[in-house]
Amino acid sequence: METPASYRFGPFLLDVRERRLSRAGTVIPLRIKVFDTLRVLVEHAGRLVTKQELLDTVWPDTVVEENNITHTMSVLRKALGESATGQQYVETVPRVGYRFAAPIERADELVASSAAQQIRARQELRYCTTSDGVRLAYASTGSGPPLVKASNWLTHLDFEWGSPIWRHWWAELSARHRVIRYDERGNGMSERDVANVSAETWVQDLETVVDAAGLDRFSLLGISRGGSIAIAYAVKHPERVSHLVLYGAFAVGLSHTGTPEELEARRALVSLVRLGWGVNNPAFCKVFTCRFVPDATPQHEQWFDELQRVSTSAENAARLMEIDGEIDVRALLPAVKVPTLVVHCDRDRAVLPEHGRLLAAAIPGARYVSLPSANHLVMEEEPAWQMFLNELAIFLNWD
Repeated sequence: METPASYRFGPFLLDVRERRLSRAGTVIPLRIKVFDTLRVLVEHAGRLVTKQELLDTVWPDTVVEENNITHTMSVLRKALGESATGQQYVETVPRVGYRFAAPIERADELVASSAAQQIRARQELRYCTTSDGVRLAYASTGSGPPLVKASNWLTHLDFEWGSPIWRHWWAELSARHRVIRYDERGNGMSERDVANVSAETWVQDLETVVDAAGLDRFSLLGISRGGSIAIAYAVKHPERVSHLVLYGAFAVGLSHTGTPEELEARRALVSLVRLGWGVNNPAFCKVFTCRFVPDATPQHEQWFDELQRVSTSAENAARLMEIDGEIDVRALLPAVKVPTLVVHCDRDRAVLPEHGRLLAAAIPGARYVSLPSANHLVMEEEPAWQMFLNELAIFLNWD
């Protein structure tokens, strides 16, 4: 589809071809980089544009610092008169990027409710507090039978909502369920500087969010490390879990089963995280994308790299990896009494398929599904994604 030549928002007209911003017929002069920043934000209205995207698009051949963006955004806001009118056109997502939040008119078609407004309507963010005083962020999207996703390593509720790695998951599930997601302690929009973090506190976080959301009975989704949290919760509260879905999950961490060589490699990876986390280094990014999404496009790689930057600190990321290695819920598997679906990609490198087979063999009555993919998280474009949805439809009784 051809990019519109002009956009209307509020009293403004942005003419892309003429590179001109006007208000009620009066031209508002903008420097080149300020105009380009506004154009990028408007062209992606409603979507979170990361700082890295802006740097790559507006300053493609120049090495600049992040404060260039901050200064440019300040000039742009002044040109739009935000401080004087109280109208917010550009929404800031702290540490991540910016979103153009006003309704726009594209090529004579008024978007009465911008994508940003729709996102806010679909994703309702709230906070709750655990019994040990930790502040947690959780999101509610969609409507229908409730489905809760247990926390996993690296989350950010706002950032991942528009991510090409996660957005198809939440769009599809929210079309049929009221989906509850949350950032565990130390991650994303939840409290980050937390002293007490363990497998037990992760279960406590899930209990706190479920109670705060007012849920009595729900389906529970555990992805990757979230599978062990979901298992522990389902055994502890079987009356509240109607269905258990374990995707790419594992019951035991490497500390309990790894060879000396595997343990040494893990320690090296943790050290690498402590040293390289949040640094704009393509080689560092490749280490993780090759493990989690080896079939990633450059767009996926960029989003995954940016997720590392915004989700947590280097020390927290390394600390969480170390705790992951200590997980062991194998003794709980025979005690799982709720209907269980175990799904695993057949060439998963992050969590080997053997872990999924162990779960299915040890959980009474569990059904095992193997998906044809090398990715830990299935991408929307893969045939495996539709296969996964078909299995969920059968298991969760979608109409």
